[in-house]
Amino acid sequence: MIFPMGFTRSDWRLSIITAVAAAMAGIAYYAKLGGNVAPFVVAAIALALLASLVGRSVEALGDRLGAGATGVVQSALGNLPELFVVLFALKAKLYDVATATIVGSILANVLLVLGLAFLFGGIKHGRQTFGGEAARTMSMLMVLSVAALLVPSLTSALGSHASKAALHERTLSIVVSVLLLGLFVASLPASLRRQKAAPKADAADAADSADEAAESSEHSWPLALALAMLAITGVGAAFVSDWFVGALQPAIHTLGISEAFAGLVIVAIAGNAVENVVGIQLALKNQSDYALSVILQSPLQIALVVAPALVLLSPLVGASFTLVLSPLLIAVLIMSIVITVLVVLDGESNWLEGATLIVLYGIIATAFWWG
Repeated sequence: MIFPMGFTRSDWRLSIITAVAAAMAGIAYYAKLGGNVAPFVVAAIALALLASLVGRSVEALGDRLGAGATGVVQSALGNLPELFVVLFALKAKLYDVATATIVGSILANVLLVLGLAFLFGGIKHGRQTFGGEAARTMSMLMVLSVAALLVPSLTSALGSHASKAALHERTLSIVVSVLLLGLFVASLPASLRRQKAAPKADAADAADSADEAAESSEHSWPLALALAMLAITGVGAAFVSDWFVGALQPAIHTLGISEAFAGLVIVAIAGNAVENVVGIQLALKNQSDYALSVILQSPLQIALVVAPALVLLSPLVGASFTLVLSPLLIAVLIMSIVITVLVVLDGESNWLEGATLIVLYGIIATAFWWG
């Protein structure tokens, strides 16, 4: 079979499997096949596969636009499936699912995915090291962005405007969202400059880099193909997200789990499938710096882009989403961010630290099983 330039056999296989899974998700949803659980499971699998294809399309688009633009494109488009899921959850008035998904996306990366990367990387390579300065920068950005995200919650819990609480919560959430999105836009020029300023390499490294660049060029999709695939997967993600949310509530009642657990664990992991896989693969290749960057960039994008965008877009689906979280969500979010900063600040990791992060994530997830 002849494939388009840059479109490999594995890309074709992933596309076929994703299309089949999406079709099965639609059939299971509309025909009510397999009771209440099967449509939900099939839709979750299809959503994860679509997230993988969206990530591949974004990567190919970034490759064609240049290295500096890759991060921008990833930030803007890489979380499309998760964004659609939360919007449809808001449309269905599943507010607990929506708020838990935002927090769960951050927790899944800083505890589960980072823990798996440390665990598997440590088992295979022993103690791994990464750039201390980069780790400190990422950690501080994450702390500051999450702190800003928590201001509406703390204001609601500790403020003295109970008579107009709902109005103040919505207004403050809009102001915080606009400022966070503005901060993200303002950070783009600096990010692009940092990516362009690559360190000089010696002759051997330059030769290796040239070989890698040539290989990457051979396997890059043409710009038209990347744009077409991104459009198709974006539309597919919108449909599957609708089916996923539609099957979510019956599955919750059948399985006896809470809306908070569904959002915190199931939706968050399905929507972040790309970052989950890539970060662990990089750790297994002993590329610790890249693994840390990929894993910690995702919660930064959630705090700076996805959560603010949901606040501003929620009226389009007849909802009024705010950044006000429950006390337990606030507590686990703060605890997880602080622990993550303490773990990465020393610039090294081992398998035991990874195992500890995974255990902590399991404990938090269990605490939300009943609500």
